[in-house]
Amino acid sequence: KPLFRPIEIVMKIQTVSYMKENANHLELDNPILVTQNGKPKYVIQDANDYEEQQQALALLKLINLSEAGLIELGDAFGDD
Repeated sequence: KPLFRPIEIVMKIQTVSYMKENANHLELDNPILVTQNGKPKYVIQDANDYEEQQQALALLKLINLSEAGLIELGDAFGDD
């Protein structure tokens, strides 16, 4: 599995009412944008996808800190 996947976000859009009625039958193959009164309110996504997203963000932050000269990447990962 590649470290970085091309960004292609396909989101279903559903209302809060729909989510209340169908919460037990959701398929989270893609994130779902939940709207309330026609405005975006929440995003629901698979927990594993969320974790991967958080890890990618953390890595990008480390790279930015390294490029700014604030840390050495080897130090961040415990390399001696």
